[in-house]
Amino acid sequence: MDYILAMVVSLSIALIIMPFLMKLANKLHFTDKPNKRKQHKAPTPLCGGIALYIGFFISYFIFYKDDDMKKQLAIFVAATMIVLIGLIDDWYKSKGKEFAIFPRLVIQLLSAILVFKAGIFFRGFTNPFTNSYIELNSTIQFILTITWIFGVTTVINWSDGMDGLAGGLSLISAITFFLAALILDQGKSALLSIILGGTILGFLYYNKFPAKVFMGDSGANFLGFILSITALDGAFKQATVMSLFIPILALAVPIFDNLFVIFKRFSEGKPVYQADRSQIHFRLEEKGFTTVQVINYIMLISLTFSIFSIILLLVKQ
Repeated sequence: MDYILAMVVSLSIALIIMPFLMKLANKLHFTDKPNKRKQHKAPTPLCGGIALYIGFFISYFIFYKDDDMKKQLAIFVAATMIVLIGLIDDWYKSKGKEFAIFPRLVIQLLSAILVFKAGIFFRGFTNPFTNSYIELNSTIQFILTITWIFGVTTVINWSDGMDGLAGGLSLISAITFFLAALILDQGKSALLSIILGGTILGFLYYNKFPAKVFMGDSGANFLGFILSITALDGAFKQATVMSLFIPILALAVPIFDNLFVIFKRFSEGKPVYQADRSQIHFRLEEKGFTTVQVINYIMLISLTFSIFSIILLLVKQ
């Protein structure tokens, strides 16, 4: 019942506040305008990230009980930094300008470091042959944790190219993390996942094709950031070989698609962060798929990977 109530609260808050945020965004011209890359027909509010942030953290502070207040505060402050720098980036885009990459990189790295310092990090793994626990040295723990948080935050952001896509991929991942947490008896991780899932559902009501609102960089970065933390404090924390595969398989589509994009841009001599139409959703669109077909196709692939990860976990339990 706690899980259901937490999800309903986060979902309801996102549903209720979105119309007010959309109205305000339109009034302030905080909208994404159509261009050659972005083919939506009219300026669309960029306030989805704010609704995701508010819906998630209200439910989080109501239902998530942890004796370690330092950890809760670190997650809140770090996520707030991620959302704020994303909003600045979105504001620049709403004016037809580009925000510098360096400040975004600095804030994302600082946020990841803050989480690491709060005790949320990749500690080690269990040797499958000897069943002994191998704790990594602090330097490797730091590198793996920062790379994971920064990487997942980035790939979800880069996946936000069609109505409902980044939200749908994040929802599947959140549900997968929730089921894995139940199997692994990780109540706190399960609660975090279901709160995030509820918030995303509320957002997707307005973001499904044709979208009435976009999440913007603030929302995409926020989702990626929280998903990365959920994995670190959940499946990765269990540290069995099978549990290590859960987050990777749950996020397989954005991770491997964007690794392909990075390699393609690098091989063509383009800056890695230079936006183009290399992602899988653009490639499918160029092959003649409609927006709905593209979304359904990618969601089916992602869901297949997620179901496979849960089956593996159940088999090895």
